[in-house]
Amino acid sequence: MTEDMDANKDMDSEEEVPITEEPMEPMDRGAISDDDKLWALLAYVFAPLVPIIILLMDDKKERPFIKAHNAQALAWGLINVVGGTILSSVLFFCLGAPSLIIWAVGVYWGWQAYQGNEVTIPFVTDFVQQQGWA
Repeated sequence: MTEDMDANKDMDSEEEVPITEEPMEPMDRGAISDDDKLWALLAYVFAPLVPIIILLMDDKKERPFIKAHNAQALAWGLINVVGGTILSSVLFFCLGAPSLIIWAVGVYWGWQAYQGNEVTIPFVTDFVQQQGWA
């Protein structure tokens, strides 16, 4: 008799869960997560290195928020390296201040991205959008 009771307990505890035919809602890829904001900040602060790393990360490069900021940060980073080097060379008595100022502007834009805002960089944003990179 105890065997019958144990068998009934096992049957009761293993009730089948009904399976619904309703499809699961897809994840909202347009939502901006804290991770997206952090990557956007890092892209501006450590441009052009982090934007190149993001391009190699399949899960990050397809996120709309990261994609838009990453393209701008990469372009801005290249402008910073080239323009900052030229300005610092020409204005050697400034001891690299032009490059530091350009970098500080990028940090400000990174902070704006971290707040969840869209950043518009004169000329760069239009160029990136016309190329279809963002």
